[in-house]
Amino acid sequence: MSQVFSTRLARLQNLVHSQGDELLIVQGFENISYLTGFSGHAATLLVMPQKAMMITDYRYYQRALSETQDIEVVQRDRDNESLGACIVRLSGANLRIGFEAAHFSVAQWQGIASELNAVSLTPRTDMVESLRRVKDEYEIDCIRRAAAIADSALAQTLTQIKTGITERELAIELDYQMQLHGSTGTSFDTILLFAERSALPHGNPGDKQLLEGDFILIDFGAVVNGYRSDMTRSYVWGQPSAEQQAIFDTVQNAQRAALDAVRPGISAHELNAKAHEVLQASPFGQYAGEGLGHGLGLFLHEIPFLKPGEQYRLQAGNVITIEPGIYIPHLGGVRLEEDIVVTAEGYDCLTRAPQQFILGG
Repeated sequence: MSQVFSTRLARLQNLVHSQGDELLIVQGFENISYLTGFSGHAATLLVMPQKAMMITDYRYYQRALSETQDIEVVQRDRDNESLGACIVRLSGANLRIGFEAAHFSVAQWQGIASELNAVSLTPRTDMVESLRRVKDEYEIDCIRRAAAIADSALAQTLTQIKTGITERELAIELDYQMQLHGSTGTSFDTILLFAERSALPHGNPGDKQLLEGDFILIDFGAVVNGYRSDMTRSYVWGQPSAEQQAIFDTVQNAQRAALDAVRPGISAHELNAKAHEVLQASPFGQYAGEGLGHGLGLFLHEIPFLKPGEQYRLQAGNVITIEPGIYIPHLGGVRLEEDIVVTAEGYDCLTRAPQQFILGG
């Protein structure tokens, strides 16, 4: 893996140089992990065209030494040296500095910037994220393993469903099953909703009890080596009404239309439109969710985003979600979500749980 991290870091160093910066301050935890292999949560990475250094403190210093190679690790005494002063000590003054604008609070950056004495301080966005957009084999394998854990956990959890169980009880069971099967925590707070509450795209599980004929929406993910899966399944408990079945069929057809169009070179806008056309041609078009999906990796939501107007063209190695949905207030919602990796021939689906609609009954 050391060569993988060296290659990633070299790509960023070339990008820093091309931007005209002499130093890029990387603060995002996931970005530092991607570039170095460090798994801690308290570090700052200084990336210069010819070298890189990591600043951490006594809590993570030995861990950083053991997890990283070919990079200088510096232990900062937090009580006696500010982060800004440490950056100046290690890199020098009067530099053209870029910084990850999305990963600093205003207060944090104001404190650091006041000490840097730089020629220029330029906010940079998506520099590391743009490199992360195309996944290597290690990353794809981690997401595949996370998706397999989620598949197994869901299968076990579905056996526990019964009339009267609450959203919260079932969500706790699913989270437990994911960790029992090897997930390090959860990809995000599990969304598990019944009946009319399933129309909330990102609602929190509550005390609502499951009744015959209710929609069930489950959106969840597992984590392997920091890489996340993200899958949604929708069900009905018992026999569906004709309207419920029509909603599910519409969403499933929209997802299939998008999946059939996945290939390198198609734009995110075009792919979104494939699902949008199916949804808008149905009686439920006004209740369709916005956007089709997103990139997936160390972040739950990464570039590229599959939405109207997004001109990014898919490349082999992109890992994305395909997740059309219909959300009707006071009735309920249906979303189906798969994680896929774009290949030279089309795509490979990483999530494998069946898309059955009817449970029980």
